[in-house]
Amino acid sequence: MTEIDLETMDLEDLKQLRKNVERAIQNYDKRRRRQALAAAEASVKDLGFSLSDLLGHEVKGKGSKKSSPPKYRHPQDPKITWTGKGRQPEWFKEAINAGTPAEDLLVRQEK
Repeated sequence: MTEIDLETMDLEDLKQLRKNVERAIQNYDKRRRRQALAAAEASVKDLGFSLSDLLGHEVKGKGSKKSSPPKYRHPQDPKITWTGKGRQPEWFKEAINAGTPAEDLLVRQEK
């Protein structure tokens, strides 16, 4: 490990060092988990499998977020949709303010 001479550092350098150490401590567990996951994936890959094959479900990793299906559809342009999460799009607000019930904007599931 590198020796740091704290006695020769000025106050700003000491404060920056403290921030860096706190950040490193907070990220330590995340970093170890990523390393363990990468090692496990490499190990099962050598045997011809993936972790999701062995565990029977999707293994969470970077970019594994699943997008929500659309819940509402634009009344004039069916290509424009909204999941119902987050901020309401302008077209949705305008339709509601014009008196269109939200139920009329729901995406209809075809059977």
